[in-house]
Amino acid sequence: MSELNVAEKKALKDWHDWLDDNRGDRARLRRAENPEDILLTDAFFHFLHRMDQATPNWSQNMPMLTSACMAGSLAQVKTDKLTPSRLYNNKETDAPKKMAGFAEQLATPPEGKSKAPMSELRFQQLQKSPTVDDFYRRIIRAIRLLDGNVNLVSLANDIIQWHQEFNKPIGREPAKRLAVRWATDYYTAASKNTN
Repeated sequence: MSELNVAEKKALKDWHDWLDDNRGDRARLRRAENPEDILLTDAFFHFLHRMDQATPNWSQNMPMLTSACMAGSLAQVKTDKLTPSRLYNNKETDAPKKMAGFAEQLATPPEGKSKAPMSELRFQQLQKSPTVDDFYRRIIRAIRLLDGNVNLVSLANDIIQWHQEFNKPIGREPAKRLAVRWATDYYTAASKNTN
């Protein structure tokens, strides 16, 4: 699995900020029903341009539908929510804090509430999405359940990994699969939140 590098993370966040000043472009991306619709928008080409500036040949190396899914999903995000992970941070050390990932956010109830934003059934459906369009529709629903408050980089990395696993045979190391990592984060966070 390849994760975004520092320059790509910055480009992603800069593009997301650009959407705040270009609400018409954001609205067109939000109305897209599937990643193929996103390919036809000016905002998508602006996304590709930003990513190409961060990493030469991004648009040649990253499959178009993966980039489109990223652009459409990130357009749904209102706030880049960075909260320290309750799963991976050690309270006894002063080590840098790892931020809560997308799956952990789906299992963590908002302040003052007792229910996770995404039910276990919907979470399992997201994990087992059989097509690119199905995954896209379910990831948009997940972002909306979080009220648009999502860890941008975690979401983008997860979208990239889902597409890589969807397009290539799964390797022999199940612990490295997105579904396993998501399940670990989701169920561990869910159990911590019920205690």
